[in-house]
Amino acid sequence: MKKNLQILGIIALFLVSFNAQSQQLYNASGSKMGKIDTKNVYDYKGSTIGKIDNNTAYDASGNTLGRMDGNTVYDALGSTLGRFDGKTIYDASGNSIGKLEGKEVYNSAGYKLLSFDEVSNEKVILYYFFLFKQ
Repeated sequence: MKKNLQILGIIALFLVSFNAQSQQLYNASGSKMGKIDTKNVYDYKGSTIGKIDNNTAYDASGNTLGRMDGNTVYDALGSTLGRFDGKTIYDASGNSIGKLEGKEVYNSAGYKLLSFDEVSNEKVILYYFFLFKQ
C-alpha cells in the first residue's frame, strides 16, 4: 500500500511540474495541503518539503527521490515504480492503483485523494508518488 502511494505520489508530482506559476494542492476535503512554485514544493504551512526539477523529485535535503521519464516513474536507484498513461496510474506490476480525472487524483477504490489547480500532470504524478502523505 505504501509503495502504491509512493508511485501515485511520484506520478502526481510529475503531472504538476510544467507550469511556472505557483500551483495549489488540496486534500480530499478541499483544504489546502501545499503548493508548487517553479521548482519547490511546500506543505500547507509554507515549509519546503521537496523540489521537482527536470522531471526529478527531491526531498527537502536535496536527496533524489525519483524521476519520471516519458510515462514511467523510477525510484532513486532506477527501479520502475509505475507508469501513467494519461489517465490511469499503474504500479510496477501493471496493476491500476489510481487515476487522474480533470484536476483530481483518485485511488483504485475511487476515493478522491487530492486535487490541484494550474499544475501540470507530470508534477502531480511526481508529487503523488514521492511527497504525498495521506
